[in-house]
Amino acid sequence: MTEAVSRRFFLTSSAAAVVTGSAALAAPPKASLRPVLRADDFFKKAVPDFETILRAQKLSGRVAYALADAETGQWLECENELATTPPASTAKAITALYALDALGAEHRFETRLWATGGIADGVIGGDLILIGGGDPTLDTDGLADMAAKLKALGIKSVKGAFKVYEGHLPVLRQIDPEQPDQVGYNPGVSGLALNFNRVHFEWKRAGATYAVTMQGRTEKYRPDVGMAVMQVRDRTLPVFTYEDRAGRDTWTVARGALGNGGSRWLPVRKPGLYAGDVFATLAAAQGIRLGRPQMIQTLPQGGDLLIARASPPLLGILRDMLRYSTNITAEMVGLSASVARGGAVADIRASAAQMNSWAVQKLGMKAPGFVDHSGLGDDSEITVVDMARGILAVNASELRPILKPFWLRDGEGKILRDHPVKVDAKTGTLNFVSGLTGYMTTASGRDVVFAILASDMDIRAGISRAERERPPGARTWNRKAKRVQQALIERWDVLYGDGALERG
Repeated sequence: MTEAVSRRFFLTSSAAAVVTGSAALAAPPKASLRPVLRADDFFKKAVPDFETILRAQKLSGRVAYALADAETGQWLECENELATTPPASTAKAITALYALDALGAEHRFETRLWATGGIADGVIGGDLILIGGGDPTLDTDGLADMAAKLKALGIKSVKGAFKVYEGHLPVLRQIDPEQPDQVGYNPGVSGLALNFNRVHFEWKRAGATYAVTMQGRTEKYRPDVGMAVMQVRDRTLPVFTYEDRAGRDTWTVARGALGNGGSRWLPVRKPGLYAGDVFATLAAAQGIRLGRPQMIQTLPQGGDLLIARASPPLLGILRDMLRYSTNITAEMVGLSASVARGGAVADIRASAAQMNSWAVQKLGMKAPGFVDHSGLGDDSEITVVDMARGILAVNASELRPILKPFWLRDGEGKILRDHPVKVDAKTGTLNFVSGLTGYMTTASGRDVVFAILASDMDIRAGISRAERERPPGARTWNRKAKRVQQALIERWDVLYGDGALERG
């Protein structure tokens, strides 16, 4: 696949015709579609129907799905296709298309070091400013490289202050306020991110106490951070508490939950301060003393660009986002796309509203209801027919290669890498919500597009905020949902693989 994907491919690809010109996709089916088997399709009559699949897995709640021919856009089979469901991380597939259209596959985000007041004999006369440009991939290794380059330029000291600007994107404490404080997949958001806005918390028993570290860790570097602190408290529950105190992320942890030692990533609520803290430590290792970072709301006029660090191309960033389902990446690229299309946006919801309007115009979706770009928020709603319609509207050669393979499994859960059915899709998982959206190639070589969304919103509504990290029954329910997804894929392979069925 070429890395040079035009921003115009949404308008010029042959697949876009299904949005504007095909009667097959002009409206959803008026009734759920089921195949009408011919008299000689004896072996196909033995394929389990939808109700049989659900009964076999004893999956509670509701399952919605839509299946369409990838070439013609003709709907093949649907169930509960007009029911709205939280899309979970399947929303990231639409976010990827939105970012590619607005920014282009070769777009690179820049993180810059800027100096004011001129430079004389290695001394910056004014301030040194770390400026975020929306790069979701920046890590401690990247900042260490920038610090080394600063030394290589001959910089020895700064007369003014070390300042940090993160206002290229909205500055937000977290993606979704309904999530538990401690989950690393729900960090703060701004125009400057480091290590996916997570800090590494490690503890080791030392006699009657614990040795605790908070670090901006990578495999190569382990700088301690001062903007995030952890205190061990004598209690059993809650395991974690968080407070914004004195300009720092202040955490406590229950002694009863620690054991002899361990580690985990915690979310960072002050992304710019975190990046500035780590950079100051790395610069000090190069002999450049910067002092404590100061956050600024506006950039000064004038000055000199010292270093610009570019991210990898957007297409690769999106491939990783879809395969590892990184929420912070989805929000930052989605926000960046909105900024590129129309200037500043107030927050994630405002940006998602722009993406909804774009999806109606460019993808032919009817009523997308995304409230964010990652699918983390409970308030997002989508129908499977709209999700499938959005995927159908673009050329599969542009999206399918960056989706993750969905491997079918045998009865013991072992991956069948040589299975003749090939699926590339985006998964989505929330507590008691499970989705799968993408492309399937049947054993006979027919390409279809599908969207499956399973949910039990009654159970989900009863989960307290404190339980959301690991609610009882969620893992078992999710396993059942994934088995339903595979059973539907196997059903479709048999029924639609040869394309010879009459359609009801």
